[in-house]
Amino acid sequence: MAAETTEQAQTAGQYIQHHLHHLQKDFGFHNVTQNKIIDFSLFNADSMFWSILLGAIGCFFLWRAARKATSGVPGRFQAAVEILSEMVENQAKGVIHNEKSRKLVSPLALTVFVWIFLMNAMDLLPVDLLPIGYQMAVGDHHAYQRAVPTADLSTTLGLSVSVLLICIFYNLKIKGLGGWSHELVTAPFGAHPVLWPVNFLMQMIEFVAKTVSHGMRLFGNMFAGELVFMLIALMGGVWAWQFNPLTGGFWLGVGHVIAGSVWAIFHILIITLQAFIFMMLTLIYVGQAHDAH
Repeated sequence: MAAETTEQAQTAGQYIQHHLHHLQKDFGFHNVTQNKIIDFSLFNADSMFWSILLGAIGCFFLWRAARKATSGVPGRFQAAVEILSEMVENQAKGVIHNEKSRKLVSPLALTVFVWIFLMNAMDLLPVDLLPIGYQMAVGDHHAYQRAVPTADLSTTLGLSVSVLLICIFYNLKIKGLGGWSHELVTAPFGAHPVLWPVNFLMQMIEFVAKTVSHGMRLFGNMFAGELVFMLIALMGGVWAWQFNPLTGGFWLGVGHVIAGSVWAIFHILIITLQAFIFMMLTLIYVGQAHDAH
């Protein structure tokens, strides 16, 4: 969709900056430390809303597919869900050899894939559709609304931290507190007491690096895709409000349609691939928690 206009025309930078700003909600939690107010109260309300809504939608469709499943010839919807479930289960078998663990991890990985795919797919909506709709609903032309939760770093890091907690759980469950504690100080360089601090430091660095890179990879790809859509929308905005067949503005309109269509088609691959990569890394990290060093 072409870029929006206000009473006073926006520059390209102002337009992009406005669309990159989150709708934030102040929940009123403040902490006073050393005469300075550290504000922990602001949440990206738009990311939270769309994440919860899309998660509920994804779970509903998976539940409905399971509820309507039949032993006979499946319909198209059931067949699609079965193919997806079988794909996830096969990937899980390759990295998690504990059958009991797979009963929980495989459905979790399937849910992660569907949830992230739906959140990524919000990027395919016209850039101004939801922001303008929200502005009209609240009667404020300056209201903010971002609809791609995975283009928000807090969302992707929240997901990756959740995976870290699952890995810690399985480390404790499979190896026990004593076994995992021993592993933390003896791997990767050996069990000599002199190496314990180095081993422990390396293990902590590994956990932090995996968690940060897990979230940053998804965020970086979706944020970049969102920016490209905004730039394409700006082309359409110039064409719509400065249309003149005798100037270059006409060709901006043609470029808007072509570039938008090509990028949207290509972006379908990106949103699917990013959901698959996040799911696979989740399986790999949980599988590593089952392995002893």
